[in-house]
Amino acid sequence: MNPLGRQLAAVAWPAFMVAGVLEIAVFAFVDPGTLHTLGGAALNWSATAVYSAAFFVFWAGTAAACALTLLLHRPAVEINRDELAN
Repeated sequence: MNPLGRQLAAVAWPAFMVAGVLEIAVFAFVDPGTLHTLGGAALNWSATAVYSAAFFVFWAGTAAACALTLLLHRPAVEINRDELAN
């Protein structure tokens, strides 16, 4: 596997797993049928749509955190090498 694919897998897989756990934890206490928009109107989505949208939001948020961790974990030598190459 090339380095970019390895980094993508290192971000996407843990984010996927955490999104699944968050989905279980949140919807153990929240009924999708009782959700409302910020304006107060009822969110007229099916339960499956709410679960799906929430999962992808959880996955994206966790992936962003994982990607930031991966970025901050780079050694100074690698960062400086990239700067000198440009």
